[in-house]
Amino acid sequence: MSPLLFLIPIALALGGLGLVAFLWTLRDGQYEDLDGAAERIFLDDDDPQRFHERQQDVSHDNEK
Repeated sequence: MSPLLFLIPIALALGGLGLVAFLWTLRDGQYEDLDGAAERIFLDDDDPQRFHERQQDVSHDNEK
């Protein structure tokens, strides 16, 4: 019985930490652009002007 008194609060604390971390990432916008990284590989980086515009769009999206 005594190990349970030790392990249950630890499990609850770790679960709470995981929940807080998940909510923090939601608030920070980590899950807003899930397909962007997968599609970004298909962009043609040979055109410097287009690459520069795309980088500005990405940095502008990250500021939100």
